[in-house]
Amino acid sequence: MTSPATTGPVTIRIQEDDFDIAREIALLTRSRTDIGAVVSFSGICRGDEDSAKIAALTLEHYPGMAEEEIKRHVDEATTRWPLNGVTVIHRVGRFMPGQNIVLVLTASQHRQAAFQAAEFLMDYLKTSAPFWKKEESATGTGWVEAHARDDEAAARWTKS
Repeated sequence: MTSPATTGPVTIRIQEDDFDIAREIALLTRSRTDIGAVVSFSGICRGDEDSAKIAALTLEHYPGMAEEEIKRHVDEATTRWPLNGVTVIHRVGRFMPGQNIVLVLTASQHRQAAFQAAEFLMDYLKTSAPFWKKEESATGTGWVEAHARDDEAAARWTKS
């Protein structure tokens, strides 16, 4: 799939299986000489949150809707920055601390566009993507509420 303003591939996957970051970068850049920068962000399940030990994290999504919403934001990123390719992989299921959850790769001729697009996409994924997160800890199990700090980070992309 190619997005309207990219000159390269756009990959969006939601999956239970783990991903290999090096393999995904190789797929994104294979036979490409126009890419001067690839920025990668990988989100990993952490074990501590506000001094509570997280035993596991469960992520759920609305199939179909989640992919379409992510694609909509990838399309927006490709109109804001000159990108040569984008990969977004988000895992669902139950995760233990240390396991991969999300991967965002942005490729461009220059690093600034790749960095900004990756930040934009991660801010969206943290605040608006249709995923639901449940944490398990010694104190119980509960759905995770949005954090004001994430909303503040995302708001910078809508300021005039």
